[in-house]
Amino acid sequence: MDVLGEVRAAEAPWKKMSEEELETQYTPSRWVVRLGAEEALRTYSQMGNEATKKAQATRRSLLHVPYGDGEGEKLDIYFPEGVSEALLFCVFLHGGNWQEGSKDTSAFMVNPLTAQGVAVVVVAYDIAPKATLDQMVDQVTRSIVFLQKRYPRNEGIYLSGHSAGAHLAAMMLLANWIKHGVTPNLKGFFLISGLYNLEPIMHTSVNAPLLLTLEDAQRNSPQRLLEAGLSQPVDPSCHILVVVGQHDSPEFHRQSREFYQALCRAGWKASFEELHDVDHFEIIWKLTQQDYRLTQVCTQLVLQRADRFPFSPASASWAW
Repeated sequence: MDVLGEVRAAEAPWKKMSEEELETQYTPSRWVVRLGAEEALRTYSQMGNEATKKAQATRRSLLHVPYGDGEGEKLDIYFPEGVSEALLFCVFLHGGNWQEGSKDTSAFMVNPLTAQGVAVVVVAYDIAPKATLDQMVDQVTRSIVFLQKRYPRNEGIYLSGHSAGAHLAAMMLLANWIKHGVTPNLKGFFLISGLYNLEPIMHTSVNAPLLLTLEDAQRNSPQRLLEAGLSQPVDPSCHILVVVGQHDSPEFHRQSREFYQALCRAGWKASFEELHDVDHFEIIWKLTQQDYRLTQVCTQLVLQRADRFPFSPASASWAW
């Protein structure tokens, strides 16, 4: 029997839901609390546009750098002052259900992190229906390989992603770096309001452009792969922070917590945080704010000063 076929778990709650219930659970805009769904999406897009324009106007950058031969295989690098090859990098992967979003409206983290001496890389990848999920995972893998080869003396690469981007970031825990001839200096992951088991979305409108089969969903579900023992920590100092917003849907909460638990069982150094009073969109656009809780946590982890924000294993959250 295939190793994935040997993974057994209790029946997941989503399997008892109707397609209408699943559609609601996996449509984040239906769970916003301060704005209407359309207004929340417009605000999110506006904040991303403004953050990117500000970053490009105030930070030294290399824009639209090709990491592959494909038209969509580009990335933007934003530098702090005092540029050197021995940089800390934070890579950001945008969300959008694998079918929307762009690096050109996703520079949320740039100004707060570059102000602390961290370079920020925002990666583009082809989205559905142009690209399959396998192709997206491959593109993200190659973008990380490109960054490591271009800056081999880097002091650490931290990979972050939101929603679909968090899923793609999590898939990097399972990448075959040997195949690419380089092992990136990955020091941490920030997985924000992500999905880690893709089988439920096969039964929602999200799958219309993705066209995932059951095999596709299982092959690209990092939680399932972790539970099959296909990923082992290679660096004990690599920390994975799994974050979900208080106003994310119950299914997003379940997926985040269960992925955190799977990471712990697999031996990874992981922590879990539910951010108070933010929804699926606020959780990411507030990263433009230096005093935002998640901005500070990410900054401190990247700068290896986590002792200032101690993790409490008993409560599975950050002590503040």
